[in-house]
Amino acid sequence: MKFSKLGFSNIKVSKICLGTMTFGEQNTKRESFEIMDYANEKGVNFFDTAEMYPSYPKKETYGMSEKIIGEWVKKKNNRDKIVIASKIASNHPKGIGATKLSWIRKGGENLKFNKKNLNQAINQSLKRLKTDYIDLYQLHWPERNVPIFGQLDFEYTKNEKRWTPILEILENLQEVINSGKVRHIGISNETPWGFLNFLNLAKEKKLPKISTIQNGYSLVNRIFDLANSEISLREKCGLLAYSPLAGGRLSGKYIKNKNTEKSRYTLWPKRFSRHNTIRGEVAIKKYVQLSKKYNLKPSVFANAFVLNRPFLTSSIIGVTSLRQLNENLSSININFNEEMMRDVQNIHLSDPNPCY
Repeated sequence: MKFSKLGFSNIKVSKICLGTMTFGEQNTKRESFEIMDYANEKGVNFFDTAEMYPSYPKKETYGMSEKIIGEWVKKKNNRDKIVIASKIASNHPKGIGATKLSWIRKGGENLKFNKKNLNQAINQSLKRLKTDYIDLYQLHWPERNVPIFGQLDFEYTKNEKRWTPILEILENLQEVINSGKVRHIGISNETPWGFLNFLNLAKEKKLPKISTIQNGYSLVNRIFDLANSEISLREKCGLLAYSPLAGGRLSGKYIKNKNTEKSRYTLWPKRFSRHNTIRGEVAIKKYVQLSKKYNLKPSVFANAFVLNRPFLTSSIIGVTSLRQLNENLSSININFNEEMMRDVQNIHLSDPNPCY
């Protein structure tokens, strides 16, 4: 395994992070324990979860991913060897928090990043995780009206509802860090404007600096490259890349509409549509074909591309089987050379970001 530093801290996290949004839905507790056991044996020390997981979120399974992780850590007695990242859900004008998640603190205004809600969310996550602290606490998505989850264009609304100011959010996060419940903070699904404001306000007001930004990133979604990448490199705030296989599509297993029993596209065919586009399928077929040139499995090739990006802190992989996990872990040993990058660029520039 290879490791990165988490922001400016001395915490070393594995370059491959285990995503756990399948735990409690696509994976049983027993299967989840087996996946965590194997990943940890192979050097993975970084687990990413969220209060709303598993996904696709629903009332009946709310918090199960955190609970399963908590029970595993308690059984293994290895809390000091595991880096746990979790997230607080948010209210968003057009996102999932606007019309759903009513079972999380009754939804709506209770999903804002104010002091009361933040403390309640952290305390609930700590209880489920059976721990006294969370290593990296992230804002799952902004309250602001920003393009997320498959949206690309920013739509300005004059009468936009009030959202918690970034300065206030940082002040609230400072308090929970001072309490010892959180060690470091991060943002997710954030824009360059938000990214810079979190960094600049922290510097100006001597508030905690964000250590990471968790955004989608893959061969077919390189929106992060356009502006966030420069900020990430210059400010030493690395990317936690989620969906490095575009929801599994870059593995090639969905070509010709071949869905597997546990796959998200079988379970929720109308969800996750941002990864399932006509343009995307054209690009994915090209990348699958390209992987054959280098005698690599498509998923290994796609993961290796993400792992070799200069702004990456860790790539978050989600799996439903040990076979998938072993295949994804093998990508850590691939040197993504200049020839590979030139071949990728030829495909990318012919139709950039078809699965944003």
